[in-house]
Amino acid sequence: MKQEYWFPRKPPGHGWGWGLPQTWQGWLVFGGYFVLLVAASVWLLPERAFSYMGLVFVMSALLVFICAKKGEPPG
Repeated sequence: MKQEYWFPRKPPGHGWGWGLPQTWQGWLVFGGYFVLLVAASVWLLPERAFSYMGLVFVMSALLVFICAKKGEPPG
């Protein structure tokens, strides 16, 4: 069975990391990240900016972790 990557690696000369998703699972993760980001900004800002920054850090780290596990190895 061929491995299907959710996120392709960036082409040479475009930096390190992953590009836009190429499967529905990748788009679901990507869309969920941005929906949660907007919801957190509406709910937490401006009164709880420190909590918002912590939540954004955790969500971004989780996104990078998912990209590393389900994405093509970056080159």
